[in-house]
Amino acid sequence: MKITKFIFIMIFSLSVISCSDLLDKEPVSSFSADGFYKTTSDAQAGVYGIYDAAQSVFRTNFAYWGEGRADNVKTAQSGEGLMLLQNNLDESLASAYWGSLYDMINRANYAIKYIPNIYKEGDAAGNQLVGEARALRALAYFYLARIWGDVPLITEPYLSIEQDILVTRTSKETVLDLVEEDLKFAAQNCRDKFGNDRDRIMFTKGSANALLTHVYMWRHKYDEALTTSNLVLNNSLYSLVTTMDDWGKIFTNSYSKESIFEVGYNEKETNSLRVLYAIGSYAIFTPSEKFKASYEAGDKRIEYVYDVTLADPKAIWKYLGKGLSDEDPTPSKQNIVLMRLADIMLLRAEALNKKGGAQNQTEALGLLNRIRTRAGLPAFATVGDASTMYGDLESAILHERSIELCFEGHRWFDLVRTGKAISTMQPINGLSDERNLVWPISITSLRKNPNLVQNEYYK
Repeated sequence: MKITKFIFIMIFSLSVISCSDLLDKEPVSSFSADGFYKTTSDAQAGVYGIYDAAQSVFRTNFAYWGEGRADNVKTAQSGEGLMLLQNNLDESLASAYWGSLYDMINRANYAIKYIPNIYKEGDAAGNQLVGEARALRALAYFYLARIWGDVPLITEPYLSIEQDILVTRTSKETVLDLVEEDLKFAAQNCRDKFGNDRDRIMFTKGSANALLTHVYMWRHKYDEALTTSNLVLNNSLYSLVTTMDDWGKIFTNSYSKESIFEVGYNEKETNSLRVLYAIGSYAIFTPSEKFKASYEAGDKRIEYVYDVTLADPKAIWKYLGKGLSDEDPTPSKQNIVLMRLADIMLLRAEALNKKGGAQNQTEALGLLNRIRTRAGLPAFATVGDASTMYGDLESAILHERSIELCFEGHRWFDLVRTGKAISTMQPINGLSDERNLVWPISITSLRKNPNLVQNEYYK
């Protein structure tokens, strides 16, 4: 048994990762933590290794997890994309495997444990690095809790074959409590800014507060979400771009002033955006008929999202560029934008509306109108006008999230968070059971750990 444990730990802890030219220093690839974390350079390299792990996590799955089960996409392919859209999930799906998220968490756990040994207690530089590590761990656990519900909660690195590696699942609410705790620490201890492109691809106080806003909205903690979103909106690092060309460049060029947190890629460390959205008739996802019908006339965003001259567009242009050739097989190097200012503004609008009252609804309407008017749409003069068009102010805000943030990995989570997943998706694919909102646990994970129990719906 100890030999089996040792092999498992070696595979789990020392998996090889590649270097990223986006970051200034090579990340940790394989190491014995006891011997590695000795200098401040080691500490920085260890944190870079967590960012590097995030590249693998989000390369493809940001779209499978955030868009693949929702109503904005369709597919002409067989395979995983079709299974998700048809709500035909099973334990064989690649997106049902959480291994890359736990690799990211394990690297974070090493950094959180060993970096404090390098710096004096209370040292700002040491706390900053631990803050980044804790923010990255929180990001991974936030996805785990939203996708699978109850998941194993591991907060210590694997250091000994005496440790119990066959862990059971922990309540998702307990997991989210840790997420909040980690992000509060990050919001206090991360840098205000780096002063360069790293402001967009590394955690700062602003991006920690933005992620906290998402967590609070998921947990329906609207007062807390109003506090953190206000900190983001008042952060000088972030401002809305003003032209549609600049809106398009948020995704094609990366590092926009509107961007809050991106997962960085480049020519060597590429992602799956082209495969997901734009390789001829083989693109995994294209805009659904429902999505194409949901735009208001005059919306200037649409021509940056897909080719409006085609009845059945073969590509989603948003990340890869207006007018791109969908026959070009060149791997994509654009960053994946996980959070940006418009996203947080609309979450704040939603929280204000949930709080209720004329003053809150007026502020919510103002935030909504800022996103609408940038897109060339008329502002709603009153809450009643928004309600007339979309049923109520909340529905108007959620519709705007669907359009503004389309294909960025938010739509499915928005539907689940607001309790609208079943009513939206049942006419499309028959989704009808609350237990079906989570993913199945991968057969790979179940075979490795007999103490794991499959999610109820998939038994």
